[in-house]
Amino acid sequence: MGQKINPLGFRLGTTQSHHSMWFAQPKNYSEDLQKDQKIRDYIKNYVQKNMKISSGLEGIAYIEIQKRIDLIQIIIFMGFPKFLIESKPRKTEELQMNVQKELNCVNRKINIAIRRISNPYGNPKILAEFIAGQLKNRVSFRKAMKKAIELTEQTDTKGIKVQIAGRIDGKEIARVEWIREGRVPLQTIRAKIDYCSYTVGTIYGVLGIKIWIFVDDK
Repeated sequence: MGQKINPLGFRLGTTQSHHSMWFAQPKNYSEDLQKDQKIRDYIKNYVQKNMKISSGLEGIAYIEIQKRIDLIQIIIFMGFPKFLIESKPRKTEELQMNVQKELNCVNRKINIAIRRISNPYGNPKILAEFIAGQLKNRVSFRKAMKKAIELTEQTDTKGIKVQIAGRIDGKEIARVEWIREGRVPLQTIRAKIDYCSYTVGTIYGVLGIKIWIFVDDK
């Protein structure tokens, strides 16, 4: 079972919690869900467009959305919040206004907060972005995976598994390559596993990156 479903969904209610926290009537549920995705996509595109980082990292680990009757609270967890922190509050206010216009919210105020995560390279999303940047620069996939594992080993993690699938190194036949360091117990529900699935476009085609990080036992 641990090998066949999303590790985050498998652990909801035990080691994982939802990134969207709100209640809705059944008839409005799908619409609210689409709005959440719209918010996340807009924020990621905004940061990617305006954030000038040499490594190409977007730096967003995840986005939490909390909805109340008159307020939508958006918390952006970032590993490298240099762009939004240094220009704060100007850029944050600009982002709030843009999101408000994008959603056409009249009855709800939107408030955006930014929080820095302590170990950026202990987050699978940021690590996947790092590997994607290396692959775009035509670095060897094995070298990119080993470097990612070295970065993760500097954090308090107990294990990591990195997998890349597709036309790796421009080979004609697509294949799957993976590397693991430490323990990654996917079938243990009490094991806190962070997971990310990420796609990157290269000159040879689209590659899929999957990362599992074993953080701790509950």
